[in-house]
Amino acid sequence: MTEPTDRPATGPDPGAGQPAQGENPSFTKLAMRNMVRKGKLSLFHFGLTAAGFFGFIVLVAWLGRPQLPGG
Repeated sequence: MTEPTDRPATGPDPGAGQPAQGENPSFTKLAMRNMVRKGKLSLFHFGLTAAGFFGFIVLVAWLGRPQLPGG
Protein backbone atom coordinates (compact mmCIF):
# COMPACT_ATOMS: atom_id res chain seq x y z
CA MET A 1 0.00 0.00 0.00
CA THR A 2 1.03 3.57 -0.53
CA GLU A 3 1.09 6.29 2.05
CA PRO A 4 -1.52 9.06 1.59
CA THR A 5 -0.06 12.46 0.73
CA ASP A 6 -1.14 15.90 1.89
CA ARG A 7 -1.36 17.40 -1.57
CA PRO A 8 -3.93 16.52 -4.24
CA ALA A 9 -2.97 14.03 -6.93
CA THR A 10 -4.48 16.04 -9.79
CA GLY A 11 -3.57 19.46 -11.13
CA PRO A 12 -1.73 21.13 -13.98
CA ASP A 13 1.63 21.38 -12.21
CA PRO A 14 1.58 20.26 -8.58
CA GLY A 15 4.98 21.75 -7.73
CA ALA A 16 4.69 25.18 -9.35
CA GLY A 17 3.77 28.02 -7.03
CA GLN A 18 2.98 25.74 -4.11
CA PRO A 19 4.39 26.36 -0.63
CA ALA A 20 6.90 23.98 0.89
CA GLN A 21 5.48 20.78 2.32
CA GLY A 22 4.27 21.23 5.87
CA GLU A 23 3.15 24.83 5.38
CA ASN A 24 -0.54 25.64 5.24
CA PRO A 25 -0.95 29.15 3.80
CA SER A 26 -4.11 31.02 4.57
CA PHE A 27 -6.76 31.73 1.96
CA THR A 28 -5.82 35.40 2.11
CA LYS A 29 -2.19 34.67 1.23
CA LEU A 30 -3.24 32.48 -1.69
CA ALA A 31 -5.68 35.15 -2.92
CA MET A 32 -3.01 37.87 -2.72
CA ARG A 33 -0.51 35.68 -4.59
CA ASN A 34 -3.12 35.02 -7.28
CA MET A 35 -3.97 38.72 -7.54
CA VAL A 36 -0.31 39.66 -7.98
CA ARG A 37 0.12 36.96 -10.61
CA LYS A 38 -2.97 37.95 -12.63
CA GLY A 39 -2.62 41.73 -12.17
CA LYS A 40 -4.81 43.64 -14.62
CA LEU A 41 -7.44 40.92 -14.92
CA SER A 42 -8.06 40.96 -11.17
CA LEU A 43 -8.36 44.75 -11.17
CA PHE A 44 -10.76 44.60 -14.13
CA HIS A 45 -12.95 42.04 -12.35
CA PHE A 46 -12.84 44.11 -9.16
CA GLY A 47 -13.94 47.17 -11.14
CA LEU A 48 -16.82 45.26 -12.74
CA THR A 49 -17.92 43.98 -9.36
CA ALA A 50 -17.76 47.45 -7.79
CA ALA A 51 -19.73 49.00 -10.69
CA GLY A 52 -22.33 46.21 -10.54
CA PHE A 53 -22.73 46.57 -6.79
CA PHE A 54 -23.06 50.36 -7.06
CA GLY A 55 -25.64 49.96 -9.83
CA PHE A 56 -27.60 47.46 -7.74
CA ILE A 57 -27.65 49.81 -4.73
CA VAL A 58 -28.82 52.74 -6.91
CA LEU A 59 -31.53 50.55 -8.48
CA VAL A 60 -32.82 49.41 -5.08
CA ALA A 61 -32.79 53.02 -3.81
CA TRP A 62 -34.68 54.21 -6.90
CA LEU A 63 -37.29 51.44 -6.69
CA GLY A 64 -37.75 52.00 -2.95
CA ARG A 65 -38.01 55.78 -3.03
CA PRO A 66 -40.90 57.24 -1.06
CA GLN A 67 -43.92 58.49 -2.97
CA LEU A 68 -44.62 62.02 -1.82
CA PRO A 69 -48.11 63.45 -2.33
CA GLY A 70 -48.37 66.09 -5.02
CA GLY A 71 -45.05 65.08 -6.55
